[in-house]
Amino acid sequence: MLPKVSAVFARLGHVLLILALLAATGGHWAVLQTVAWTNMLATNLRTDSLEVALTKTFDGQHPCKLCKVVADGKKSEKSADLPALAKKIEFTHGATHFLFTAPENYWLHDEPATIFYSVTHLPSVPPPRGFLS
Repeated sequence: MLPKVSAVFARLGHVLLILALLAATGGHWAVLQTVAWTNMLATNLRTDSLEVALTKTFDGQHPCKLCKVVADGKKSEKSADLPALAKKIEFTHGATHFLFTAPENYWLHDEPATIFYSVTHLPSVPPPRGFLS
């Protein structure tokens, strides 16, 4: 049962990560704009031909309520950004001093002699022979 639960949490984590990246990069506005265009196209197709509906949807002269909300949200988000001076962060080179000191208290661990036991003795069974031999 544990592997299924961890797989669910892993998928949930991936979904949350994708949503966080969308929100951080402004992808939510793109999703809302896509929904608005889809709704506008469906509404325009009820009364007009495909060519006229596509023109009305994407010409920018006939925005719907959701298109206006998206445009206002993008404008307010851009105006809330940090000023240009705060975005220009300059890093200067500072002199680094690396000092390596040995620890005050240390001890050596003795290696047990049984580690090399398997290396020094030959295997008890002869090695396998080749398939065609």
